[in-house]
Amino acid sequence: MTTAHWLFGDQLGPHFLTPGAEGPDRDAPVVLVEALSVFRRWRFHRAKAHLVLSAMRHRAAELGGRVRHVRSETYREGLREAVGDDAVTVHHPTSHAALRLVRSLDRVTVLPARGFLVPPADFRAWADDRGGRRLRQEDFYHWVRREHGLLMDADAPAGGRWNLDHDNRERPPEGASTLGAPSPYRPREDDIDAEVRHDLDRWERDGLVRFVGRDGPRRFPASRREALTALRRFVEHRLAGFGPYEDAMLAADPVMSHSLLSSSLNLGLLHPLECVELAEEAWRAGRAPLNSVEGFVRQIAGWREYVWQLYWHFGDDYRHSNALRHHAPLPDWFLDLDADAVEARCLATALAQVRDTGWTHHIPRLMLLGSYALQHGWDPAAVTDWFHRCFVDGYDWVMLPNVVGMSQYADGGRMTTKPYTSGGSYVNRMSDLCKGCAYRPTERSGDRACPYTTGYWAFLHRHRERLAGNHRMAQAVRGLDRLADLDELLCRESELGDSPP
Repeated sequence: MTTAHWLFGDQLGPHFLTPGAEGPDRDAPVVLVEALSVFRRWRFHRAKAHLVLSAMRHRAAELGGRVRHVRSETYREGLREAVGDDAVTVHHPTSHAALRLVRSLDRVTVLPARGFLVPPADFRAWADDRGGRRLRQEDFYHWVRREHGLLMDADAPAGGRWNLDHDNRERPPEGASTLGAPSPYRPREDDIDAEVRHDLDRWERDGLVRFVGRDGPRRFPASRREALTALRRFVEHRLAGFGPYEDAMLAADPVMSHSLLSSSLNLGLLHPLECVELAEEAWRAGRAPLNSVEGFVRQIAGWREYVWQLYWHFGDDYRHSNALRHHAPLPDWFLDLDADAVEARCLATALAQVRDTGWTHHIPRLMLLGSYALQHGWDPAAVTDWFHRCFVDGYDWVMLPNVVGMSQYADGGRMTTKPYTSGGSYVNRMSDLCKGCAYRPTERSGDRACPYTTGYWAFLHRHRERLAGNHRMAQAVRGLDRLADLDELLCRESELGDSPP
């Protein structure tokens, strides 16, 4: 008898059904379970719930008679309905909670993880070879490039340098409201999307679930065909302009030249290797410059892979890290994505992007949303939860290291060497978001003081003792002694409190 194979909702690509010694049987029935309890437990972004359900139902439609597609209250109930007491296989899930679940079930065999470049055993061996030294992302990235032959000329990095980040930090073009890049791929909704929207409306109307944010039209791929189309369009038409402005922000152009492929990768619709290989092929054919291709490869084969490995390497207790002892709750205006309540133009713009689409690129996430949370001492676990729920590409493995480690510096430096936060001058330099704002990026105190500038110095003051010993922060901390208006600044920060800036 052929053993059925269970697919989670982020295991939807063909590589999760490839047979072999560590894969499901060739003709194995496939189980897909929609568990309502997941949506009851979390207040997800409406667009995220729509995307995940649409992707699962598109996959079920593709598999036809091979699939046992069950809608139930819990995973346990759905699996029982699908296979009864029969055995099933499942590839290693992407969260600690899901792994605990499958290991608690009888007759479930957990197969190795798929959808990533580096097997966990290989990463552990690499980490052990470090001999207790910091597991730096840059070192890991070089190793992955060598192991997979990515952007390599024999034993040397293509172009003679591993990292072309210096070429990819340009300010947005002076006076431009958009980059003028070709538009990204936009899927067309179909009957499956209409069914999903109907179900979500009914759940809300019946009080079964509560969502945040706006839904529709769907902006991100929900099928393998759509994901491949989005990948090819990015590589052919947008990759060439990606690199230089990947850290820039424009109010009227939230997408810039970014790929918008993260949700497809994290749903399992795309494999990371096919993405980076297609990008490298474009460079070798002369269709994209090396700095743009290297930046894209570094995001996927470097950062994404690094975050996945650290999630498992640090373990589930990592989510409780709180080295800075930040415990303030997230205010309601932030939880509700109430961008209209916010006067600071940069934060209002980023929050509106999340509200309307469930997505912003990495700089608004880190230097606007995350930085504001860090400056105001919000609980890092609650911030992680918010990012997980509100972003279409947000999963526990994605957000835990990104938020706890990088954004909130809650691990005290296990992942990064410094807190990532700044005053308004950085935002002004890398965007047009300060134009027309009620606040001034250079002012620390007074009614027109930029909340980020005030918040930056207040953060340094609050953690002065700890940060004075950090070689990357020591000079900034010493700058506190030159602030004649420090007391006024701290008073201004205290007055703001939980009110929207």
